[in-house]
Amino acid sequence: MASRKSAIRNPQSTIHNPQSRRPLFIFAAAALSLMALLCCLAWGVMQVTERQKQATATPEAAAAADPRQATLRVAISPEKAVLFAELAEAFNAQKLRTPDRRTMQVQAEAQDVETMLQAALAGKVEAISPDSSLWLDDLDRAWAEQTGSAAPLVGESCRYAVSPIVLAMWEPVARQLGWPERPIGWGDVQAQAQRDPNFKWSHPSTSSASGLLATLAEFYAGAGKTRGLTIEDAQAQPTLDYVAAVERTVRYYGEGELAVIERAQKEGPGFLDAFVVQEQLIVRFNRQAQGLPRLVAVYPAEGTLWADHPLALLETPTLTANQRRTFQHFREFLSSPEAQAKVLAHGYRPADLTIPLDGPASPLTAANGVDPRQPQTTLQMPGPAVVEVVRNVWWYTKRHTNVYLVVDTSGSMTGEKLEAAREALRAFLAQIQGDLERVGLVEFSSQVNNIIPLDELGRNRAELEQAVEALEAGGNTALLDAVRAAYVRLQQANDSERINAIVAMTDGRENASLISLQQLAREIEQGNRTGVPVVIFCIAYGRDADYNVLEAIANASGGQVRQGDLESIRELYKILSTYF
Repeated sequence: MASRKSAIRNPQSTIHNPQSRRPLFIFAAAALSLMALLCCLAWGVMQVTERQKQATATPEAAAAADPRQATLRVAISPEKAVLFAELAEAFNAQKLRTPDRRTMQVQAEAQDVETMLQAALAGKVEAISPDSSLWLDDLDRAWAEQTGSAAPLVGESCRYAVSPIVLAMWEPVARQLGWPERPIGWGDVQAQAQRDPNFKWSHPSTSSASGLLATLAEFYAGAGKTRGLTIEDAQAQPTLDYVAAVERTVRYYGEGELAVIERAQKEGPGFLDAFVVQEQLIVRFNRQAQGLPRLVAVYPAEGTLWADHPLALLETPTLTANQRRTFQHFREFLSSPEAQAKVLAHGYRPADLTIPLDGPASPLTAANGVDPRQPQTTLQMPGPAVVEVVRNVWWYTKRHTNVYLVVDTSGSMTGEKLEAAREALRAFLAQIQGDLERVGLVEFSSQVNNIIPLDELGRNRAELEQAVEALEAGGNTALLDAVRAAYVRLQQANDSERINAIVAMTDGRENASLISLQQLAREIEQGNRTGVPVVIFCIAYGRDADYNVLEAIANASGGQVRQGDLESIRELYKILSTYF
């Protein structure tokens, strides 16, 4: 005991005694060996687990987990898909390398704005290139709500192409309004629509950039300003009255400018007399048009806003240093003379202001329906708070709607099909934010089973939602009788102040109606001439739907047919909701 006590009191004794050190060294060596063995085992388990994760992970997840990843995934707006593909191909051909010898690559995917923002929030892309910087503010607000972080998701950005928002008109229509001798404004369009009941014009809903930018231009015109639009300006009664007067002459709205220009290519002047698009789409149309009159760009006299096509890096948690390098090199490439020449060749205006718009290689010519000297007045983009107020107020100034949903509940809709249809109808109702829109429902199988009359959503939204949940399948398909039931009610209402429409969906073939297709088509054509115009959108749900019958119904009203399936029916109804 005494020796143990002295050793404790005098630790130096263990150092000076070689015999006393040996057990300690043996114990320490054993401990170190055990620790090394445990570390090796842990490292091995981690490696196996990581290999298992990589084996079962999606390619996207594996790529995001690789800290050396240099491929930049970019979501782009659909109307510039061809241009951006060329730009990405030219950049990728350079085969630039990162410091660790990874090849820099840009991969692009065209997406509508809602899908693009969802992909950005989910970390599925590292950069986005929408048609307008408007969406960058929306994205940062959504990111703050999702994460609670004050740090923005949108990082560094650049602008590489611009295009003014214009009114596309068939040349004879524009000349009738005084083009090109005098400037044409929103008031001229409104006056023409009031003079001529057959005059049809449209702008997309504010869920698209061109529709929102055109609406902002109307608010500027109503306020009598070209810059500095305020919340007070947007809410002032004279401004609201002006915008409402213009909006009341809109034939119907829509999902976006690319869809409207493609339909103009298909249907020609019988489709619409005028519609809102980016200038570059008029260039594209006139280059591709065969046997159709020219479209010309009318630059609103009160001023116009621009689609500014940003490229923005997303500061996602998985963004790698190499992807940041790829973005920076791609951003530099976009400002190069080679890239800016491609931008101009596609009908956009380059961000490089030193490039002449009237040079020999420029497509911005009168032959292509545009004028590089226009617009004479450029409006200042309002701040995010003003834009949000205009979006909200638009639901009250827009032209309102009477729309019947005609829903097939025949026996072939049993099961998964009917549930997908319910989900689609829910999405349609949810997308219509304003309570002033009037919606009704006609349910049919072997006959018309149930009709919920038109009423403002503020009063019947709950009833419609309950009816959707209560849908049951059984019986045959009396499509024509159901469409007629909705059409007759709209004609009886005789409401010319609103957009009158029917959205009819069926998954099968007409086999139970009392009225024939020829009789119904004649009734629609005559009613649209002598009564209120009713536009009919038909949905062919699945492969068994009779597309020819649906096309005949839609064509009689100046409407259109869309095809859907279990996967796409919900998105299709959401798209159609933008028309109203």
